Amino acid sequence: MVTKRDYYEVLGVSRDASEAELKKAFRKLAFQYHPDRNKDSGAEARFKEINEAYEVLSDPQKRAAYDRFGHAQGPAFGGRGFEGFPGFGGFGDIFDSFFGGTATAARHGPQRGGDLRYRLSLSFKEAVFGCEKEIEVSRSEVCSRCAGSRSEPGSPPVVCPQCQGRGEIRRVQSSLFGQFVNVTTCDRCGGEGHLIASPCRQCQGRGQERQTRRLEVKIPAGVDDSSQIRLTGEGDAGARGGSPGNLYVALSVQPHELFQRSGDDILLELAINVAQAALGEELEVPTLDGPVVVKIPSGIPSGKIIQLKGKGVPHLRGQGRGDQLVKVVVETPQRLTTEQKKLFQELARSLSPEGKKGGFWRR
Repeated sequence: MVTKRDYYEVLGVSRDASEAELKKAFRKLAFQYHPDRNKDSGAEARFKEINEAYEVLSDPQKRAAYDRFGHAQGPAFGGRGFEGFPGFGGFGDIFDSFFGGTATAARHGPQRGGDLRYRLSLSFKEAVFGCEKEIEVSRSEVCSRCAGSRSEPGSPPVVCPQCQGRGEIRRVQSSLFGQFVNVTTCDRCGGEGHLIASPCRQCQGRGQERQTRRLEVKIPAGVDDSSQIRLTGEGDAGARGGSPGNLYVALSVQPHELFQRSGDDILLELAINVAQAALGEELEVPTLDGPVVVKIPSGIPSGKIIQLKGKGVPHLRGQGRGDQLVKVVVETPQRLTTEQKKLFQELARSLSPEGKKGGFWRR
């Protein structure tokens, strides 16, 4: 059997607490555990407990009976125990009464517009050095005819006759403990408090219209595939005067025929033949800035990396650039002409004595 906690303990006050102390404690706890603000699993049960404790202790007659009988259900309580909160119909009504209508205002106040997403394709070089792009976006905007009021110009909204402009319906019910007020959102105006007598012809009373806009997007140097750029306030329009959402431009970078990217470095494979690898040579190598001459040292092995400082990608957040890393790949010829075969045979004979001096032949 579950035992109820002492009401004074629930509110955290002494048994001789004044009416002002009770109210102050209730306001603090109700604000902390109200289900509209606190989404923890036990918040609603805690709020009900706080509500019940204050409902009893704030009434002098019920408080006196509670001090005498505790939680017992006797004639002093009409055999029903403590139920409800006289004068309030629910969590929202209690919260509105004590905290200035915060919950209701949040439901029917300004609402931020939705965010939009646009996918933009860039070339490899555009992503490295940055560029400016023009994009076309379809989005909702405040109606240019009614300025978001939803009514035809010159035809203002009328007060809802059902709720008299309050946006909610209050129904008073009498009970053994006094009057209970049940508060519900007005079903006629949807909580707005007014009705649109003559809807705007351009937006059909929605207050917003669909528009296609062309926007300039500045792409900073150094962006990579899957990067995202935020354009603040370029999303859908907000409702009831709320701020517009944002537009997020997702970037997709096309591959390059020669270069690959690794962070802020550019990778390039440079194929050379065995003669160039053995003798060394100065070769023209492509970079994103144009061709540069690179000295290939004699005897270079396949897989050797030659570093070109500052020829990579500009650092997106900071100064300077990465490097270009040139990987040397020594290619072995697959087909030789008769003359080439003779030359390689002569080379093999000239190298063979030196080769026999060590390694395998020595063992």
